[in-house]
Amino acid sequence: MTPPDYEYLRKILKDHSGLDLSADKQYLIESRLLPLSRKCGLPGIVELVQRMKGGSSALTAQVVEAMTTNETFFFRDKVPFEHFRETIMPEMLKARAARKSIRIWCAAGSTGQEPYSLAMSLKEMGAALAGWRIDIVATDLSTEVLEKSKSGIYSQFEVQRGLPIQLLVKYFKQNGELWQINPELRAMVQHRQLNLLHDFSQLGAFDVIFCRNVLIYFDQETKVNIFGRLARSMEGDGFLVLGAAETVVGLTDVFKPFPDKRGLYRPSGTRAASAAGGAVPRIAAMAGR
Repeated sequence: MTPPDYEYLRKILKDHSGLDLSADKQYLIESRLLPLSRKCGLPGIVELVQRMKGGSSALTAQVVEAMTTNETFFFRDKVPFEHFRETIMPEMLKARAARKSIRIWCAAGSTGQEPYSLAMSLKEMGAALAGWRIDIVATDLSTEVLEKSKSGIYSQFEVQRGLPIQLLVKYFKQNGELWQINPELRAMVQHRQLNLLHDFSQLGAFDVIFCRNVLIYFDQETKVNIFGRLARSMEGDGFLVLGAAETVVGLTDVFKPFPDKRGLYRPSGTRAASAAGGAVPRIAAMAGR
């Protein structure tokens, strides 16, 4: 891969996905794009770039999908799911008691382990949620991983990563070497293709947003922009959950850390509302479904 080809790919990835690769990540591009080159019947990355420059938008989309990190597993990092069970849901049950509805957004849902982990956590709450409407919206840049998420089918290796055996037996059906999450859980998750670089106001307002392990790949300006738009998409008393290596501190004041809860944030009151231009109307959230 020549330096000009690498710079071309860096720009494509930045423009289309927000992925901000440093100058020393050629090895990453080669490891992800050489298999795609072979799949397309091309000798290597040089030829792949030539075809992209020839105006192949479909190939550009394939390149972006191949480079997007989709590492995920059930109940990944544990702590965010403890926050969800022990802090977020108890507060939401009190705050939403009148309307009995909660909207949750997994902003980088990938192959579904995160949204289905949340769905299982909600099911485990049992009678506490009787009569409640809980919507989980899972979005991702990649249509390929969204299709896998919709199917809810996972390999033995995938269900062994982070998923307690009692939940596997309770919520999955085995078919040979594969496991499929049951229809009731799949029905709890709505799937939408979405690029976080683009407008997402059409999704409506959310009470809880999981946006984990995706902003870490963006530059500072892009992060600040996305945080501002996340604030516009969140109820004033909602919760934002970030990955362990991500933070709003030093970047924006539209969110504030939740005391003593790593990775958990809330809108910062009137200052957040001012920066966000006000809350998203509730009616827009309903229309978006």
